[in-house]
Amino acid sequence: MIDPRLEISIGVVAVGTVIFLSSGVAVGRFLNDRIAQYHARKLVRYTVGALSLIALATTWHAFAGRAAEILGFATAGIAFAMQEVIGALAGWFNIVSGRIFEIGDRIEMGGVRGDVIDITLLRTKVMEIGDPADVDAWVKGRQPTGRIVAISNKATFTNPVYNFSAMFDFVWEEITIPVAYRSDYTVAEEILLDEARRVSSTEAADQAIQRVARRHPVPKADVQPRVFVQATSNYAQLSVRFVIPVRASRAVQDAMTRRILARFQEAGVEIGSSTSEVTVFQPPTANGGTNAGANGAADADSGAAPGVTDAVAGAAAAAASDPEAQ
Repeated sequence: MIDPRLEISIGVVAVGTVIFLSSGVAVGRFLNDRIAQYHARKLVRYTVGALSLIALATTWHAFAGRAAEILGFATAGIAFAMQEVIGALAGWFNIVSGRIFEIGDRIEMGGVRGDVIDITLLRTKVMEIGDPADVDAWVKGRQPTGRIVAISNKATFTNPVYNFSAMFDFVWEEITIPVAYRSDYTVAEEILLDEARRVSSTEAADQAIQRVARRHPVPKADVQPRVFVQATSNYAQLSVRFVIPVRASRAVQDAMTRRILARFQEAGVEIGSSTSEVTVFQPPTANGGTNAGANGAADADSGAAPGVTDAVAGAAAAAASDPEAQ
């Protein structure tokens, strides 16, 4: 006589196999979207598999007399395997309760910078923007790259979270331009300051800071445009600092830099660069002179660099006066 448990097991396996194989056809009758069909088919098959295993274990009394032990091991295993999930859930509670960021805020979290488009129990979805400091980024400005990045909410506990637009929707921007020492840097300073005042959102930023100060004991920040000058070994470095809306950085920098370069050209201000000065000493000729005038004329006629013809002429004269060389 066949063991009833074996008959039940065969029936469970048969029914589970039929449902597993026919799930694709059944799902396709109710859903038209291919993506929805895929996820529904996976869900049905996972559910059938889990229920079949539970039915077989119950039929054969696999857990008889050991339910407490099995439950203990299962609980420990689930807790270990789902520590990332538990951390993500705690991170979601941290985001919501602490108001770290909201939908639409521009943030940087887990090394990703962008605009928040969705906050779920486990992940935060961000529309990524470029990073000027990242050499691997194909978008260098702070503009959307087109990628949607999902970040685990657990990152709120393990990494700093930068919010660029929570209560103060402005950023301090700087443009640094080197000016040659032979140019009047004060003229360049006036041009930079004038252009900074033209684009700076000083009044709106000051009002935003006042609103923040009513809620938090923050010191008053200077939002007036300023130019800082630093002397280097090659040029005078001028940095202009101003306040602009957080999402207008690249457009403002582009337009402002174009106007600054045009005004520098009109005012005769030269852009500085790192250069090296080379001094060439001319060897004496046979009569003790240098023939600078003749050699200079030869340089100009031949198009050679100044001093090159002098060196060639001096070497020829030395060779002519050496008897061993003849």
